[in-house]
Amino acid sequence: MKILFDSRYTRLGRHDGISRYGARLVEELAKLHPVTMLIQDERQLEMLPDLPWVMGPSYTSPREPFVALTVNKYEPDVVFTPMQTMGPGLRKYGLVTTIHDLIYYTHRTPPRDLNPALRLVWRGYHLWWGFQRTLLNRADAHLVDSQTTAGLMAAHKLTKNPVRVVLLGTEQPETVPHRTSPVTRNLVYMGSFMAYKNVDLLVNSLKFLPGYRLQLMSRISDEERARLTALAPADSVEFFNGASDEEYERAMLEATALVTASRDEGFGLPVVEAQALGTPVLLSDIPIFREIGGPAAGYFDPSSTESFAAAVRELEDPAQWARRSAESAEWAKRFNWPDAARALLEVLTETHERRTLRKRARP
Repeated sequence: MKILFDSRYTRLGRHDGISRYGARLVEELAKLHPVTMLIQDERQLEMLPDLPWVMGPSYTSPREPFVALTVNKYEPDVVFTPMQTMGPGLRKYGLVTTIHDLIYYTHRTPPRDLNPALRLVWRGYHLWWGFQRTLLNRADAHLVDSQTTAGLMAAHKLTKNPVRVVLLGTEQPETVPHRTSPVTRNLVYMGSFMAYKNVDLLVNSLKFLPGYRLQLMSRISDEERARLTALAPADSVEFFNGASDEEYERAMLEATALVTASRDEGFGLPVVEAQALGTPVLLSDIPIFREIGGPAAGYFDPSSTESFAAAVRELEDPAQWARRSAESAEWAKRFNWPDAARALLEVLTETHERRTLRKRARP
């Protein structure tokens, strides 16, 4: 079985979430089975494992709907892509795609950095499930990150194809630090500033939490930074505007908790990243976080600043904090890249076998 792994979403210089997902998954998959990477820029190789590779068009190119015309030349048996938008038409290979979430069908406000034309297309695409349904049904199988997303796909009848839940991985420290109390009263947030992320609630809650500081790790526009600064008590918010991996890990090892008030998620990778380091997490009480954060997490009402502040104050009890820290590290062990790669290989193998049987059954 010849596997081609779509690595075109790899960032240059530094991973984002999808980029890291693809890079770590292809690295672990290659330990189990030979694999060739599909890239769109040779500079991406700096962020990828040392594996065979071939070149394809940019995933943002007008040629993307016809990407199979390029991929067919490499004669793969099955292709895996870490997104769901790889053009499925005209292909001669099995195609397994990934659906990370269905957030934008509920929260349709597009990213602020898109130009007006793309914002209009974004909204139009997410007004109707039919576009997604048509695209997914032209593939062979799909990965999702959670049972929550799998349930939503079934409820909306998005595909007739097999859907497999494959949990995301996170880096597991060789030795989990034994932590009995937080170093600081910092609260760490890692994520975007789109409206559904509900960062305003975190910032507005600081008026009830004197002595605490909210550390915002992600890149942020000047306009958004000024707006959030105006909402918060003086010196209570620290903007990293794109923390390095080292800064991010150091912040989590010193923090009281990682926090998120998001109203929707497909998974929430920062949650398990924090838990793996023994950092307690405080999460909005929504189904996906109950699934991913598990019993080790603390939960609050995402519409109530008082509820969030109360969840933070629970961690002021040293025994409570130490217990949550230990339980978080244990819970996070289920989220690892080797297990994800083994599950992916099973899906790819099953997909190839189904296609082979169909071909043999043709007259």
